[in-house]
Order: sequence, then C-alpha cells, then structure tokens
Amino acid sequence: MSDPNKISETANEACSLLLFDKSEYASRRASLMEKIPDGAAIILGAASPLGYAEFVQNNDMMYFSGVEIPNASMIIDGKTKTSTLFFTITDRSARNEGINLKLVHNTVDITGIETVLPIDQFTPTLSRLANSGYVFYTSFKPEELARECSAEKFRFLQNATTLNIWDGRLIRELQFVKNLRERFPSVTVRDASPFIWGLRSIKSPAEIAHLRRVGQLSVEAHKAMMKATRVGVPEYEMAAAFEYACKKVGARDVAYNTIISSAENHPYLHYYRYDRILKTGDFIVVDAGAKLNNYVVDISASYPADGKFTPRQREIYEVAYAIQEACKKVYRPGIEAKEIQIQVKEILKNEGFDIEKDLFKIPTMQTGLSHNVGMAVHDVSPGLRGPLRPGMVFACDIYAVFPDEDLGVRVEDTVVITENGCENLTAGLPRTIEEIEEFMKNND
Repeated sequence: MSDPNKISETANEACSLLLFDKSEYASRRASLMEKIPDGAAIILGAASPLGYAEFVQNNDMMYFSGVEIPNASMIIDGKTKTSTLFFTITDRSARNEGINLKLVHNTVDITGIETVLPIDQFTPTLSRLANSGYVFYTSFKPEELARECSAEKFRFLQNATTLNIWDGRLIRELQFVKNLRERFPSVTVRDASPFIWGLRSIKSPAEIAHLRRVGQLSVEAHKAMMKATRVGVPEYEMAAAFEYACKKVGARDVAYNTIISSAENHPYLHYYRYDRILKTGDFIVVDAGAKLNNYVVDISASYPADGKFTPRQREIYEVAYAIQEACKKVYRPGIEAKEIQIQVKEILKNEGFDIEKDLFKIPTMQTGLSHNVGMAVHDVSPGLRGPLRPGMVFACDIYAVFPDEDLGVRVEDTVVITENGCENLTAGLPRTIEEIEEFMKNND
C-alpha cells in the first residue's frame, strides 16, 4: 500500500513552484521549435475565472511552461530557438491564487524561459515577428481546463455556439486566429494543435513517474470507495468516499465526475447523478480517477453491492477480467489492434475459454484499446490507429452492458507502453473475484 503522507508531501512540494525540473519544459519547447522552423508558436494561457471558481491553467500552457498564472501568454520561437512568457500580476493577486512569489519575481531562473515581459508587450512582439516574415502557429482547438477534453469540447462548442443560429460565436481560439489574420494580413496562420497533440501523446519518463503516483493515489481512493459500499448505502456516499480519499492527500480535484452505474443506469456509461440506494443483487460499475498536479488516470471496477457475486455476475466478470489481463500481456511497441485481437483470443483459448460464446464477440470486449490518458482523461493524441509506441499512456478498457438484465461490467486500468511491453500504472486494486469478495466481506 502506498503511503498517503508521502503522496501529500509530493503534491505540496510540486505545487509550490514547478511540477517537473525546468529542463523537462525546455525539452518540450525545443521539440516544438523543431517543428516550426519558419515561425513561432503562440500559446494562450487560461483567463481568470468568473465568479469564485478556482483558477486552473490550461493544459497546453502547463505542458510548455509549468506556470500557473492567470492571463499569461507565451511565444515559442522556432527561428531563434528562444521563448518569451508574458504576464502581469500583482503580488496580492498572485498570493490569492496560491502562486509562490518566487515564481513571479524570478521567473527566468525558475522556469528556464529566456525572456519574461509584461502582458502589454505581447501585441508589439507579435507585430515585430509579423514584420520579420514569421509564420504564426497557434492551436485551433479549445483549451483544456478542469475536467475538460479538447476534442470533445470542440464538438460541443461547435454545436452549442458556432453552429447555433441564435449564437454563431467562434470558439476563443478560432476568434484569436481570425484576429491575427485581420491584424496581420500578410502573415500565414497555421494550426499548431497537430504538433502539440503529437508531443503530448508520448509521455516522458518524468511524466510516467508522476502518473504512477497519481495511479497509486487513485487505487487507494477506489479501495476507500469499495469499503464504503454496502446494501442500503446511497451512491453519493460512495462518490464522496472517493473524493475525500483523493483530497485528503493533496489532490485538488478528481479527474472527472465519478461515475457510478447500477441497475437501470448501466446503459449510461457516464452516469453520475448518484440517485439510487444500493439494493441486494445490485452489480455496480464505478469509473473514477484522481487529478494530481494537472495529470489524471482512469480506472473502472465492477463489484456486487453486497460483496458476493451471483452466478451471472461471476460469468460476465470472469470474461471481462480475463480479456483485460490477456490484453496487458500482449501490449508492446509495434503491435497493432488487429494483431492484439488475434493474440488475445489465442491466450483465452489456451486458458480454457470458449471464445465462440457471445460474450467474447462484443466489440468492446476485444482489444482494450481506448482513449489516451495524461493531462486530460481523454487526452489529446493523433489516435491509436497505428502501432503502439513506447511512452503511450492509454486506458485498457473492457466493458459490456446488458440492459435487459439491469447489468453491466467494466474493467479498466491506465497503462503505459514500455520498451518491451506495458506497465499497469493503476495496479493494486482487488481484481479477481476472490480478491473482491475477501476485500468486501467485512463491510458493515
């Protein structure tokens, strides 16, 4: 079992200045510079929140700078191979946001960013670059804030605003592109998101080490939720147990709304209303992860409310768990989805399963290849269509729903592709039927 105090110390220390060494961020900026030798990338930071919401820096700004200061912007220059950070903030405002004043006053030394200027120098700097023949690169996709995923946010905003005949506004990023083109008509403005997403999709050793810590924290929180599970308990108590276990060791938030599906709610894979009281015979699917210093993991578990599997629950769970275990055995660099499916079936046959049964033919019970995970739960990536590569972090997700039976099952872990195979970053949960029943038997 991991030490919660150690995790908490790590979280507090990292929050004080930067999560990673400044060389990590410099390496990321250098990689982006290599992709834009004819111009400069413009990274917009998050604006100050409305109302009394906590300020959260967007993921792209955090990825390239590690700086959680409101209303900042950054220019990463592919020609000069230097970067400039722009912000203006008073000491009082900084401390209200919990920002260490060392970061505000010694930004160059702490971050390794070559130049720091007041925000009122942002426009003149862009004008100078435009007059020097630069191509401008900036993301055409929405920023990711707390519990957000860029691709999903883009689709939602397109439908809710841009394509809405009673609205029609562009998303913030595309409005910025429009403004750049109008202010600097001779400048070519290109989408930087493919470059940024490609970089973010392959995690560095430092990122993987941190994700391992987030995984440990999340596993312990899942165990706390399992201990809070019993017949007669409202689902909201389970969700509260998970969130409390995360926050008491230093996590500022959870990765996404904790999902709890039971009974008639199994078909709704992102259900989070917590409006049922658990009953005898209920089989629960919980999907939850912590967020620690801008990184998240994704874990799903399935177990009976009363801690004892029925024959049908046992049947579907054994299959889902066996498929997930087989997937993790075959994941390795170079392998593709079709080959994974073939090798998983061979493993299952050798273990004595009849793979001609309907359970094994459900599309979501095949390869486990799901979304990338990292700074967002559905992390940006060029996709998992090609062969797996070292440093890819994604959800190995096996699930199925049986609506006529008020039943569903899901076994999901966050894994990373290593040089020779894969590592489960969220190992440690009771996973076999015997482990689950033993773990839950003392729940009062």
